[in-house]
Amino acid sequence: MLDAGPLGLASSRPGLLLVDRCRAWLLALEATGAGILIPAIGEYEVRRELIRLRATAKLRNLEVLKNRFDSLAISDAALVRAAEFWALVRRLGKPTAGPDDLDADAILAGMAATAGQPGDQVTIARTNARHFAHFPGVAAQLWDTIT
Repeated sequence: MLDAGPLGLASSRPGLLLVDRCRAWLLALEATGAGILIPAIGEYEVRRELIRLRATAKLRNLEVLKNRFDSLAISDAALVRAAEFWALVRRLGKPTAGPDDLDADAILAGMAATAGQPGDQVTIARTNARHFAHFPGVAAQLWDTIT
C-alpha cells in the first residue's frame, strides 16, 4: 500500500534520481507479483497538492498509476479502526497529527488494518515509517526497503 510520499514520487517527472529510484522500485515490486494498492487517502493527499500547484503532467502521471495499480476505497470498517487508532495514540501521548486534524496517517493505518483477506500481509510503503510504530498490527516500512 503506497503512502503519499512514494505515490507523489512516482507521479513526478522522470530524470530526478529519487523519482527514478522509486519508479524502478515499483517496477521491480510489480515483477514479484506483489499487489500494489493506492489507498484513497494517499491519493487525496497527493492529488490536492498537485491541483494546488496546477501540476497537470504530474496529475496525468497519477492517473496512469491509478490505472496500473489497484485502488483501495476507505471503508466504514477502516474509518472505525482509524478512530480507534487516533484515540489510542492520543492516550499514549504520541499523536500523529494535531488535535483537530483529520489525521491521514490514522486513516491509512485503519485502511491497512482492514484491507485484504485473513492471512494477507499489508505493508504501508512510506518515506517515514516512524508514526506507524504506534498503530498496533500495522506494518509500515520505508518504501525502498520493501522487496
